[in-house]
Amino acid sequence: MSGAMRIVDVCAFYTPAGGGVRTYVDAKLRSAARFGHEMIVVAPGESHQIVSRGPGAVLVTIPSPKLPVDGRYRYFNDEAALHRVLDQWQPDHVEASSPWSSATMVGRWQGSASRSLVMHSDPLAAYAYRWLGGFASVGTIDRCFSRFWRHLRGLGRMFDVVVCANAQLSSRLRSGGVENSETLPMGVEAGIFSPKLRSSALRTLALQSLSLEEDALLLVGVGRFSAEKRWDMVMRAVGECALRHQIGLLIIGDGPKRQKLELLAERLPGVGVVPRLSDRSELARLLASTDALIHGCEAETFCMVAAEARASGIPLIVPDRGAAVDQLVPGAGVSYQAASERALEQAIERFLERGPELQRAAAARASTVRSMDMHFAELFERYARISSAPTYQQALAGTIEPTIAEVALAAGG
Repeated sequence: MSGAMRIVDVCAFYTPAGGGVRTYVDAKLRSAARFGHEMIVVAPGESHQIVSRGPGAVLVTIPSPKLPVDGRYRYFNDEAALHRVLDQWQPDHVEASSPWSSATMVGRWQGSASRSLVMHSDPLAAYAYRWLGGFASVGTIDRCFSRFWRHLRGLGRMFDVVVCANAQLSSRLRSGGVENSETLPMGVEAGIFSPKLRSSALRTLALQSLSLEEDALLLVGVGRFSAEKRWDMVMRAVGECALRHQIGLLIIGDGPKRQKLELLAERLPGVGVVPRLSDRSELARLLASTDALIHGCEAETFCMVAAEARASGIPLIVPDRGAAVDQLVPGAGVSYQAASERALEQAIERFLERGPELQRAAAARASTVRSMDMHFAELFERYARISSAPTYQQALAGTIEPTIAEVALAAGG
């Protein structure tokens, strides 16, 4: 197929209060028309709504219950209603953005559109490997979660392509039998993040809010306050280093662990918890004005904030597994053994020994990153190729492993 496409993105993780997924989907809604396509995003919501988001861009919500683990998010629970929406919009291509029940629902839809599964989450890394990784190998854990692997392989057969934003994830999925997994990195919104936005006055104000002088090191962490982000580990590691060095840490975000993190911050020197910044330009100024981004989650599928930090010209302190480390450039930060608090403490010490200013200069030189438009150009071209010759296997209810619902996330701690 060539020319304009109507693309429907069934996005279970989209919410106005969201983080990286919301940023990505909003950018997609703005970008599709520039590439000559129509973009319809279908998301779980409080009520049925059809909202124009610009030329050729529409947000459709289906009444859906809230996730018990985080009331800011909802999950699809009405397959028939989702199928009716797909029937009404008659897409050329349909995309699922969650490897849980909504992907199964899309796979069971009897329409003729080609289809893709975009891995906005890595459930095994976020949950299984995190829960059991301290005493079992990845291979052993995978065998224990064989039912979920069967579910993933079933999804792979129901979609033409499984899109991953980092090579670690696509390689692991292919090794597990999801043979049509491909790597297609995402990008950063152009014109928002830049080293030129650095403000010494803003940096000084941030340090003063932590009762620190301007010669202290200012670290920043940004993301959802949930268990898999490991903010408590990050805060404790920084707090331990702060006993020996002048270090401040701002954690920015929101989520179910907010109260726990605020209580922990009260007990640690130089650590503060800040509400999510909805103004992207405000976030860009703050990122550029800090001395390094610090991150704890090894389950990121792209790690938008790490890419934004790189575009802002600041170094990174990131785990050695997951997508955040993809943004680490030589001489501009350090990596550490994922999930290890002690390794993170040592990484902070190495960062200080190597000289934060030297590393920031290296980061500024390497601040040119892949743009979101580059990603969308490649993504839409890929969709156009498969739309002309879809290869997915049409599925009927009950023909694959039973649905594993997004509500299963409620079991995560």
